[in-house]
Amino acid sequence: MPRLARAVTLLLVVAWLVGCAQPGRMAEPKGLGPTAAREAILRVLPANVQDRTGWATDIHAALATLELPSTPEYLCAVIAVIDQESSFRVDPPVPGLPAIARKEIHARAESAGIPRMAVSAALALRSSDGRSYAERIDGVKTERQLSEIFEDFIGIVPFGKTLFASRNPVRTGGPMQVGIAFAEQHAKSRPYPYPIADSIRAEVFTRRGGLYFGVAHLLGYDAPYDKLLYRYADFNAGQYASRNAGFQQALAVASGLGVEPDGDLLPHAPGAPRGETERAALTLAGRLGLSESAIRRDLERGEEPGFEKTELHQRVFAYAERLDRRTLPRAAVPRIDLKSPKFTRKLTTEWFANRVDDRQRRCLARMGAARDD
Repeated sequence: MPRLARAVTLLLVVAWLVGCAQPGRMAEPKGLGPTAAREAILRVLPANVQDRTGWATDIHAALATLELPSTPEYLCAVIAVIDQESSFRVDPPVPGLPAIARKEIHARAESAGIPRMAVSAALALRSSDGRSYAERIDGVKTERQLSEIFEDFIGIVPFGKTLFASRNPVRTGGPMQVGIAFAEQHAKSRPYPYPIADSIRAEVFTRRGGLYFGVAHLLGYDAPYDKLLYRYADFNAGQYASRNAGFQQALAVASGLGVEPDGDLLPHAPGAPRGETERAALTLAGRLGLSESAIRRDLERGEEPGFEKTELHQRVFAYAERLDRRTLPRAAVPRIDLKSPKFTRKLTTEWFANRVDDRQRRCLARMGAARDD
């Protein structure tokens, strides 16, 4: 009997080891397959788009490499943002860019205490392509061209690093106008699927890289939304901004204080005084049964997934809904006035989100797919 028991035990161990060595089950594909996805994209691309097959291939590849399904809703969401941001131009021209660049240079020089004469002398220096920096700036038409000038300037001109603190002031680029800082951070957490010829910054200005990082910023994060509208707002205002704006609206109800639903729960500047969101939350500390440190701890999760699961978020909504006697929305489009030297009129995050949402609706209609709200 002891020998039999040992034999049975050995067989069980072997069976367990063999089971562990077997590969896991393959996940079932979701959304359209590669061929169907590309065909669907080609049906809805504007007629004047050049290299339509290349656009269709790179859009599907961005979703696939990020493990996102090529559903009609997602395909049209990406197409809508591209159409809004660049009209399907990989490196769209920016009107008045030379004047914008010179204004940026002189503003930074003034804040760094660098005389205007010294700046003019630096811009007169010969750059890496044989022209002076001033000549290159005067002929610049796109953000990629301007970014390359600043990279050259920072690396060669003696006070270039002082002027720009080693940070290129061109902050967005590519067909989806994605943030370069976001792309650089994303590439640290998830392998970039293409060869990097120069830098992640340079990849943003390519079609494949701009689409990959743009799709990651738009769709590649878990968010508690029931509408794509909030992702469009987040694309403009920052991931989770719509979730946070919904919390700020509930906080205003619970506290009775005015809280601007801008999606920023804490000030970004180091050492800045408490913002109105934190001040309003602190007035509720006793009623919510939370300490000041607990409130601060939860607010610090405002740029992360899972803030909606914190005690602060859940108790604020529970208290506000008890006061208002209705269910409050868990997300809201942030109220933000957009500021950029590229803009010639007043724009808001709400305007951007609604414009993209309307484009996505029309894309789905052309694709022959029903919208899933």
